[in-house]
Amino acid sequence: MRALTQSERKQLRGLGHELRPLIHVGKEGLTDAVVRELDKALGAHELVKVKFLGADREQVRGFRESIEERLGCAVVGGVGHMALLFRQQPDVKKRRVELPDMYAG
Repeated sequence: MRALTQSERKQLRGLGHELRPLIHVGKEGLTDAVVRELDKALGAHELVKVKFLGADREQVRGFRESIEERLGCAVVGGVGHMALLFRQQPDVKKRRVELPDMYAG
């Protein structure tokens, strides 16, 4: 996935503001099952909000980095125990998130 521009990140954060967390990462952390569910959610929705329960600031930062690396997505926002993830759907017909900046050039 290519790097997102600041304007694209800003637009995605605006779209994600009203979303409810689809995935909750519990005290077990990023298990393989959680990663599989995140992968499915990103494939279906492109923009997914995740809530990390019972994790401190450093753990949340580590989880975010690990998710980006393992799933090829971008963390476009994160406040406290929340993260907003984006991964563009490869099939143009299935895309749910329209970002005009992404298709230029």
